[in-house]
Amino acid sequence: MTRTREQDAVQAAETWFVRHGLPYFVDGEREAARAGMRPSRLVLVLGIALVLGLSSAVMVGWFVDGSLSVGTFMVVGGAVVGLYAATTLRMTAMARWAVGRTLKSLRLLFPLATRALPLLLVFVMFLFINAEVWEVGATLDGGVLWVTVMLFVGLAAAFLLARLPEELDGVDDEIEGRRLVELTSGTPLHDSAQRLVGEDPDLHLVEDANVRGFQRANLIVVLLVSQFVQVILLSLSVLVFFVAFGAVAMRHSVVGGWIGDQQLNEWAIGDWNVGYLSTELVQVSVFLAAFSGMYFTVAAITDEVYRKQFFTSITRELERAMAARAVYHALKRDL
Repeated sequence: MTRTREQDAVQAAETWFVRHGLPYFVDGEREAARAGMRPSRLVLVLGIALVLGLSSAVMVGWFVDGSLSVGTFMVVGGAVVGLYAATTLRMTAMARWAVGRTLKSLRLLFPLATRALPLLLVFVMFLFINAEVWEVGATLDGGVLWVTVMLFVGLAAAFLLARLPEELDGVDDEIEGRRLVELTSGTPLHDSAQRLVGEDPDLHLVEDANVRGFQRANLIVVLLVSQFVQVILLSLSVLVFFVAFGAVAMRHSVVGGWIGDQQLNEWAIGDWNVGYLSTELVQVSVFLAAFSGMYFTVAAITDEVYRKQFFTSITRELERAMAARAVYHALKRDL
């Protein structure tokens, strides 16, 4: 292979990495992200997020509702940090591929839902018809409810971040020889892999395939987003179920007695009352849906059947990415 063809293969591989949510596998992208993680830049971004978040929280608390201040601070500050991560840290490419990949494999969600939902619904249904839960959930201010939901999200993310790195261990142990050629099929580096293995049938590129630092973080983010998309979908399903069930089965007189307020905030469009929907019903449903999402996260990462189904599928993608990365580094050394 001529030097020009090697350069073309490297450029095509870099484009392929970015399109498949792996920008940190590209040397230039990784260095740009590393520069974006310098303490001086992070302090500046966090300072801007803090100032804008506090300013927005004060304005909302002053002109709208003080209970929304904390939620506003979290949203605005998080938006600033998220925008920086999406642009400078190249998180957009990771999230786009992970979301698309997850939506294409929604069939894997049904087996887990049928395993996790029955027990979950029995437990949460008991909470839904419990007066104490309504007394707490229905009386939460909008801002406090938002903070509570974010707390559940944070706990779920912490649990995933503690467990997901274990799924990467051992993925790159068998990337050698013919396996290397097989894994790179369908990538711009397939021909290069065939040439390398043809020159050395016993070729071992384990060290090139082994991921550390930013590249390992890239894979973890992809796994994290993939899991969160499934959790969000299931949580929305639980939310819709409880809103529908509550609108049909929960009389306002009963709920009013539970929360000590006979006059609920009923939803209406003009002069038309929207069935039995109320703000209190939606708040309790959101609270229980967020709790269900956290429960689902724990079930998803600890259920062996689900882990085998989900991670067997996505592990193939990780193996292919690591094999392509090994060939990519081998070509870069020859240039």
